[in-house]
Amino acid sequence: MAQCPLAGKGRSARLALTLAILLWLAGCASSGSSGDVQRSGDPGIAGSWVTVQRGDTLGSIAARADVPLARLQRFNPDANPNRLAVGQRLLVPTQQERAPSGGPYRYQVRPGDTYSGIARRFSTTSARIQSANPGIEPTRLRVGQVIQVPLQGGPARSAPAAASRPQSGAGSSATRSTPPATDTSSLPSSARNWPWPLDDYRVVRPFGSDSRGTLQPMLLATGSGAKAKAVADGDVRFAGSMRQLGRVVIVHHADNLQSVYALCDSILVDDGARISRGTPLCEVGYSNSTERYDLLFDLRLGGKPIDPRRVLR
Repeated sequence: MAQCPLAGKGRSARLALTLAILLWLAGCASSGSSGDVQRSGDPGIAGSWVTVQRGDTLGSIAARADVPLARLQRFNPDANPNRLAVGQRLLVPTQQERAPSGGPYRYQVRPGDTYSGIARRFSTTSARIQSANPGIEPTRLRVGQVIQVPLQGGPARSAPAAASRPQSGAGSSATRSTPPATDTSSLPSSARNWPWPLDDYRVVRPFGSDSRGTLQPMLLATGSGAKAKAVADGDVRFAGSMRQLGRVVIVHHADNLQSVYALCDSILVDDGARISRGTPLCEVGYSNSTERYDLLFDLRLGGKPIDPRRVLR
């Protein structure tokens, strides 16, 4: 796909670029359209251990506790979200606890906790925990005390290999004509240290080619009520619905950059609006197929996809 500078090309060129992006995303989307799901919260279970009952899923437990699904998953790294066992015990995080991808986690001490026990749970070391909490005496932990839990391997974000498995419908003509990724060494200077579109998220599918060589946009999992935010100042060039993608927002930025937010449940901005970095664009939708709240996020330069991790901080 040829680059399409915004300046001087007119509305028709911008519309063609927007439609091309939407067609490519429709071919690459693996989560399907998101549905409206009403869930009742039970914040009383937050901070407790819960026992899996017949019919329970991580998504339903997260909704009951009113905590993001990604956070529940990170607090239970040994739980297989696709094969929960009846009688299995899961630790439900509180509203004060946080689990950013790569760490450090914000963990609230529970009865019987020790640094070594916490380290085993999160596959790190007690030495790393102690180093991250220099003002706390390890032998005098208090129930309810909040500590930092750095993870083994540092802050690098990664996705499980299963997230990159081939998806049905990925072989459409729109997908086969996917343009190659832009050489990120030529990114404009403005494309640096942009914030991630979600406050709390997990990368369930990184940007890149799947096992069949099809280039896939990034997929982020988050929690109920999460809102995708603009990663930079710009103009909304599309705000509407599309089959397989749910509701979609496309923002054009300076230096011929575009950001795309798809699988939304509701759109919070108008087509043509001028927005600033951090402006809420849409509420992330729930996918019945994945039992997650998923955001499909894409960055482009001149209409060609680029790896968001080279731009986001």
